[in-house]
Amino acid sequence: MADHEDDRTYVVVMNHEEQYSIWSADMDVPAGWTPVGHRGSREECLEYIEQVWTDLRPLSLRRQMAGEAH
Repeated sequence: MADHEDDRTYVVVMNHEEQYSIWSADMDVPAGWTPVGHRGSREECLEYIEQVWTDLRPLSLRRQMAGEAH
């Protein structure tokens, strides 16, 4: 691993299962992922994800479990 600082800008993206990731801002977002409107350094984007992605279960699993609970 290189010892240089990562000075790239990233965007936070989310897929249809409401799972988050980061993507380099200078690249097209891959199919199936949508920018959520947050951009910044790698660390800033990962901190944002840590704040908003509190339930790591995929959306389909959360829906299935909610249906079984009723």
